[in-house]
Amino acid sequence: MGELEAEIMDRLWRWERAATVREIVDDINRTRPLAYTTVPTVADVLYRKGWLRRGKSGRAWTYEPVRSREDYTAGLMRDALGCASDRPAALMRFVEHMSPEDVGSLDAALRSLGRQAATDEGAAPGDGVRGGTITSSRR
Repeated sequence: MGELEAEIMDRLWRWERAATVREIVDDINRTRPLAYTTVPTVADVLYRKGWLRRGKSGRAWTYEPVRSREDYTAGLMRDALGCASDRPAALMRFVEHMSPEDVGSLDAALRSLGRQAATDEGAAPGDGVRGGTITSSRR
């Protein structure tokens, strides 16, 4: 996303509701001047890219996010990992620079995915994730 696209999306994600162009412009103008006509142009670009849903409220267009900030962030991470020639090494470098709290969150996410994968595939009790690797109690 470009700078203004990200700025618009940030507001809509924070507000967690549809907003008019006027609301977006007025909020941006609190920190820097921006021509009114710029926002509908950029919002339309985001709509065409599939990031915003557009509706009408009286005569005004309203916009709201189609995807969450977390979906956007995950996409950036997938794109960055896709550029790596050695994906395991890139993942290792990424994890090495994570805070202990983030490592804990990643571990919990891997464990949750392991349980979900085991459930989806009809795994036996005791299957799950150990040390970041999906494991099975079946022999």
